Amino acid sequence: EYNFIVSVLYVVGTPIGNLGDITFRAIETLKSVDAIACEDTRHTLQLLTHFEIRKPLISCRSQNESVVAQKVIKMMDEGQNIAYASDAGTPGISDPGAVLVTLVRKAGHTVVPIPGPSAFASLVSVAGVGGKTLIFEGFLSPKPGRRRNRLRELLSTGDAFVLYESPFRIVKLLTDIADIESERNIVVGRELTKLHEEII
Repeated sequence: EYNFIVSVLYVVGTPIGNLGDITFRAIETLKSVDAIACEDTRHTLQLLTHFEIRKPLISCRSQNESVVAQKVIKMMDEGQNIAYASDAGTPGISDPGAVLVTLVRKAGHTVVPIPGPSAFASLVSVAGVGGKTLIFEGFLSPKPGRRRNRLRELLSTGDAFVLYESPFRIVKLLTDIADIESERNIVVGRELTKLHEEII
């Protein structure tokens, strides 16, 4: 007779820059699991070392997420509890994690969120945008035509929206917005929670 074991995948929010932003619950979770799947093992190892946590690490990037999910599910089938952390912030928000979560849940295991920092939520909290509706778009296409078309659609809604952008493309993005709707109020944040945090 086969006894199916239900293990837990903890999706752990980690600091977006300032290590002091990690929650007690996140630390306790990372200490208690059998292994930690993460976007970049080197990055997560620095976090774990800072908090004196030693656990086996499994590389789980967007390029190998489906394959690694099968390995994680096998470990969970054997009764192991696993944590997943992306490089910064909450997994699954413009970061890997969604594929892993979907496959683990389909395999019959429990998925538990361990809330933590988010660049998106941090900037919104100081933007003063108000209103009920807020659109989170993440990264727009780097292709100029597609980017401008999507910006037109977003601006036409009249709602506030949040974008992520590379520092190398921010001037192009701001120029595109100004060309489409020059009166739009914009808040730009960079290096949030870090030493050189800037909010304009």
